[in-house]
Amino acid sequence: MNRIVFYAAAIYLMICGLSSCSKDKEQGDDVPELVFVYQFDANQQRLDNLGRPSVIPSNHAAQSPVMNEMSAHYIEMAPSALSPLGSGEVVYRAAETTAGGSLAIDFDQAVKASNDQDFFRIPLKDVSPGEYEFLRVSLAYQNLGVQMYLDTVASTVGGPIAIRQSFPCTIAGFVGFNNYINDFRIGSQTLAVNGNRLQGFWGFESSGSIMGFPFSFVSSGQAPAGATTVVNPIQSSSPIPPGSCVVTAAFRDGKLKITGNETKDIRVVVSLSTNQSFEWTEVVNDGKWEPGKGEQIVDMGLRGMIPFVEN
Repeated sequence: MNRIVFYAAAIYLMICGLSSCSKDKEQGDDVPELVFVYQFDANQQRLDNLGRPSVIPSNHAAQSPVMNEMSAHYIEMAPSALSPLGSGEVVYRAAETTAGGSLAIDFDQAVKASNDQDFFRIPLKDVSPGEYEFLRVSLAYQNLGVQMYLDTVASTVGGPIAIRQSFPCTIAGFVGFNNYINDFRIGSQTLAVNGNRLQGFWGFESSGSIMGFPFSFVSSGQAPAGATTVVNPIQSSSPIPPGSCVVTAAFRDGKLKITGNETKDIRVVVSLSTNQSFEWTEVVNDGKWEPGKGEQIVDMGLRGMIPFVEN
């Protein structure tokens, strides 16, 4: 009887050992992936819609924001400059909804990422082998930090006091073609929308103190239609629809080659230019954003993209 128990125990341990080995191998089995990583660069060249160097109009001003986080709506790799939008390898498309009427990006399901953070990954076995010259990333949402200047006179019990100072602000900007939003958090405050908003919708929150007293203000608005910069250097051969935010650029070091036999990850860094990308109309020509003087936001579009494979 003892011998039977011994053999049973030995078989049990052997089975458990084999199961454990099999499980460990499965868990440790690395599947190579195609990974996309955001980088935000305030020193990267500032471009216009057609990928040409851009200057700020004389009646406008701009600043380079601090990008807190961003979400994308669509990622496509295109074989050439002649590839129509959508005909390349579409590896990602964010959730969409008609809850607000027309088709829109579902902000509730947006996947957000910050600087140097992965924002999407897919097993390379699920990507068609080929050579891809261009990357297209349709941006949907960005949360950024900027500076607002206040120049006013406040009435106090001791008499009028001049206030001239800058305040840190947070802008939540929706740059996707159409966005269904229940509510969204700007910085510490949340705004309810419960509907669709077109490209250029934004929420604003300021914070700080005046003479030691906390100062906070929240508002929202809509940038003019078609004003958001969307860089596409191959617009003549492969145009994008008006009102979309499909930023396009060639891979920096030549075509991205996927063979289907990769044994390790391919990490694609998507470097986005924030060089003076937050732009407004000037009422007071001092280069400071003064919404209290009627200076309106006209552009939050990123000013170029450089995709490259991280070594």
